[in-house]
Amino acid sequence: MNPKFLKPYSPQDTEDNIYKRWEESGFFNPDICIEKGIAKKNAMPYSIALPPPNVTGTLHMGHAAMLAIQDILIRFNRMRGKKTLWLPGTDHAAIATQSKVEDLLYKREKKTRHDLGRALFLKRVEQFAEESRNTIKTQVKKMGSSVDWSREAFTLDGKRSLAVRTAFKQMYDEELIYRGARIVNWDPKMQTTVSDDEVERKEEKGIFYYLKYGPFTIGTARPETKFGDKYVVMHPDDKRYKQYKHGQNIELEWINGPITATIIKDDAVDMEFGTGVMTITPSHDILDFEIAERYDLDKEQIIDYFGKLLPIAGEFEGMHIKKARPLIVEKLKEKGLVKKIDENYTHNLAINSRGGGLIEPQIKEQWFVDVNKPFRVKSSDISGIKKGEKITLKKLLKNVVKSNQIEIIPPKFEKTYFHWIDDLRDWCISRQIWYGHRIPVWYCENLKIRNNKSEIRSECGYPIVSVENITSCPYCSGTIQQDPDTLDTWFSSGLWTFSTLGWPLETDDFKTYHPTNVLETGYDILFFWVARMILMSGFLLGDIPFKHIYLHGLVRDEKGQKMSKSIGNVIDPLDMIKKYGADATRLSLIIGTAPGNDLKLSEDKVRGYKYFANKVWNVARFVLSNIEDIDVNVKPKLREQDKKICKELNGLVVEITDYLENFKLYLAADKLYHYFWHTFADVIIEESKKILTEGDEEERRSVQWTLFYVFTTSLKLLHPFVPFVTEEIWSHLARGNHQKLLMVESWPSP
Repeated sequence: MNPKFLKPYSPQDTEDNIYKRWEESGFFNPDICIEKGIAKKNAMPYSIALPPPNVTGTLHMGHAAMLAIQDILIRFNRMRGKKTLWLPGTDHAAIATQSKVEDLLYKREKKTRHDLGRALFLKRVEQFAEESRNTIKTQVKKMGSSVDWSREAFTLDGKRSLAVRTAFKQMYDEELIYRGARIVNWDPKMQTTVSDDEVERKEEKGIFYYLKYGPFTIGTARPETKFGDKYVVMHPDDKRYKQYKHGQNIELEWINGPITATIIKDDAVDMEFGTGVMTITPSHDILDFEIAERYDLDKEQIIDYFGKLLPIAGEFEGMHIKKARPLIVEKLKEKGLVKKIDENYTHNLAINSRGGGLIEPQIKEQWFVDVNKPFRVKSSDISGIKKGEKITLKKLLKNVVKSNQIEIIPPKFEKTYFHWIDDLRDWCISRQIWYGHRIPVWYCENLKIRNNKSEIRSECGYPIVSVENITSCPYCSGTIQQDPDTLDTWFSSGLWTFSTLGWPLETDDFKTYHPTNVLETGYDILFFWVARMILMSGFLLGDIPFKHIYLHGLVRDEKGQKMSKSIGNVIDPLDMIKKYGADATRLSLIIGTAPGNDLKLSEDKVRGYKYFANKVWNVARFVLSNIEDIDVNVKPKLREQDKKICKELNGLVVEITDYLENFKLYLAADKLYHYFWHTFADVIIEESKKILTEGDEEERRSVQWTLFYVFTTSLKLLHPFVPFVTEEIWSHLARGNHQKLLMVESWPSP
């Protein structure tokens, strides 16, 4: 009996050593597995690109759930002999990272990025990002993640930068990328546009004002935007206003005097909300902007890019909107234009989640991806679409899911996915920050840009879009300037499944492992990231990026509340690993949680699964101490009861395999947990004790072989879920024809 088993199992003394052994074996790398005969050259490939964590902090329980799920899938398929690649990396998270470094810079040195200048500031950001990447890498290892570190990628490294510039140029040449004036999420604090996914909706109690607008009553929570309102919109089917005609002008008294307003009939108006009439401020509201676009209406700016009122506001010019609001309301009251005030109004404020600034929609010249312009498909790998056929990005996004070429798990999210695509607007991809992929566009000093996206021209030619850096105008050899903006982080991460495999080069990895098999991530970024990856691969490759989308839910506290530092209910995965081990932490995140469902987690739940790891260890002690005198490679004549046990175990193997193939990880984990504890430990082992002590030699050898067979098969089945304790036990099994490492043992077959 190995003296190691005389002591209780200690994950703290075991897990780091086990992970080091895995790394040193090289078996995380599929090339090494092929070289060592673990996988055959002609074996089926299986690949997952790890959703890259942002380099702005540490991993949380949502990341831990993601790592556990993906590692289970990877270990399962590796043990089945597939060429299995799990490709790791991190995301530079441009806005979040720059904001973090700017805050640290001001806190420590009372300086801004402008005090340092672009080059020196970027060095600071890069240093911070590198330190954070190393921290994240350590944390990923703590979870037992069997990723191929030799292929580690970073969204801002050289290979990914080449992919980004190549993608930009190809999309620009196809006229899917254009520069134009459209409404965007503008953060006056950070002085940049912000992606939709970086806008956080914060519920707040405010005041809602009902104002007299000629013969109508309109409602608003933002009276400071109303100076330029000269269009009043109603639904064409609203019988209350049938006497008004589209395009009709009416005279009325407004904030700074009499104005002429125009009637607009549009079905975007909700007849059931308020009075069914609204005025529009096209420069500061997305819906209003779209109405103005449909009818070619004026879009006068009311608020500047710093949140201050412009000359149209009269005596309020130059005032910040927050300070001006009560004064504007007072003037409206004096003019008799306030009909009612609701002080119990609750609305959602749009906040930049990365910098904390209040979002102010603005019309700005930016770079956009056109989701409605047809382009020619580059291959016939998209279901139902022929090579060379024209299709829009919106149609492509729908097609691959409708045709089941990409499966969303669970399917209940398909409806939400299609609804989001129906409302998809052109994607603003430019940011006014320094950190990130610089837009690969240069302008000759003589360049004149027109606002119309289809008429960008210059005296020397078009804006110069180049994959390589250039130093002079190729048309006149004149001085050029690179566009100062950077690209939205989601542009580079949208290329993740294939840029990490070497694209735009035709590498062996790209040919072998793309499309990837699974994209596993939280349902909260289904639209912002997942859809963009489908969009990018659809255009650039004429193919899908992955075959399955597995969506996990949010990890909440035991009461179902969102984890928050301010509430004090955050459970840190590293704390749980330190206390109870990675295996216990992994099981707590898997068992009882179906795809797409939120998980209620408590420390007690994690602690409970620590007992399971102990149980596996104690069973190992019992089995190994009772088989020391037999050759487990020689199968004896089995008792009928032992034949029945083996037959039931074979049924379990089939069931667990089916669960894992169909992404029912929670059912597989639960089934294994109960089988090992309540069938193997509580029944099979207990019933074997009498035979082991009182049975004849034939009976005893039958029981011994059966115990060893059930135990080793159970270890293999359990390994993807609890890799550390099973690997540690396997390393002490000096019996049988086994690999040195359990992680590359063959998956059980009946």
